[in-house]
Amino acid sequence: MNPFNVHTEHNAVPNVDGTALGYSLADLTGIHPGLDLIADGLRLIAHDRLTTAQTQLILVALAGSADSSDLLAAVGQSVARLTDSDTNPALRTLPFDQQSIAFKEGYSISLELTDTALREITARANAALDTH
Repeated sequence: MNPFNVHTEHNAVPNVDGTALGYSLADLTGIHPGLDLIADGLRLIAHDRLTTAQTQLILVALAGSADSSDLLAAVGQSVARLTDSDTNPALRTLPFDQQSIAFKEGYSISLELTDTALREITARANAALDTH
């Protein structure tokens, strides 16, 4: 088999099962219905036959927005919300020092995941797809 032949039979979109993405999506399943929906959405995107323009738009929406208004930022902001006792009442029964640590760490990851520098890699990949 030619190692450079990456095309599938009849140019089919390859299934994600048995891949790193497939394993990650499977690991998200069954924790919460919201995560099931996210995993289903990512699986749908991965299995859809996309145009180059759709691919570029999805890359921006996933992790390539110049102003961090994308899924990666939404995940970070969700972590921050879940680790804040002001917005997650389940944490209010914990000792204050635990609440403070959770808040600090959740806020930190939110800052990391909304950092526009993270989008540069996706932006370069996106630019490589430009057909103009």
